[in-house]
Amino acid sequence: MTQLFPVTPFSDCGSFATAYFDQVTRAAATLDPAAIDRAAALVKATIDRGSFIYICGNGGSAGIANHSLCDFLKCVRTDTQLMPRVMSLAAHTEMNSALANDISYDEVFAYQLQSMARPGDLVWTVSSSGNSPNVVRALEVAAELGLDSISFTGFGGGRSRGMATVNLHVDAQNYGVVEDVHMGLIHIITQYLRLSHMDQSLLGQRKF
Repeated sequence: MTQLFPVTPFSDCGSFATAYFDQVTRAAATLDPAAIDRAAALVKATIDRGSFIYICGNGGSAGIANHSLCDFLKCVRTDTQLMPRVMSLAAHTEMNSALANDISYDEVFAYQLQSMARPGDLVWTVSSSGNSPNVVRALEVAAELGLDSISFTGFGGGRSRGMATVNLHVDAQNYGVVEDVHMGLIHIITQYLRLSHMDQSLLGQRKF
């Protein structure tokens, strides 16, 4: 496991930026390319079935989950015939606050999945620690419903590292670094789906 970062002061922000980006590069290098390919295949199969991808996370990971909708609908659909159906379970402020207040914050994602998920759907969790109780519960419900799942983890991986059909683990000890790589993975998977399903003569002409 990698060491904590930072562990020493920096004299200026520029030198910290250099060290930070070095950490991002090192963290990205710990990813398993075969696991990335398996995750992309699960996503593609879900899209082909016309099924839903439900993605969730807390805090910065909620931001990644919410942002993913833009990449799936805007990026993946552009120049392709792919029609992703994606929902961020973290985006429903009214629903999440009601469930947290009336039932339990641990159930905010699980409850939505129990209500809406159907056979063939995909559950996707984003959690730097891998131990967020509501994320763990989402993966438990996915298993109960017989759904495939993807988990993004960092640090030690936590409980969700071993619960998903495919786990993409970032070996880093800094929340920002882990989240940067997680967001990069969303971009990688969505851009790959677009580039591999568009007219190849357009490559080099279209911005990604």
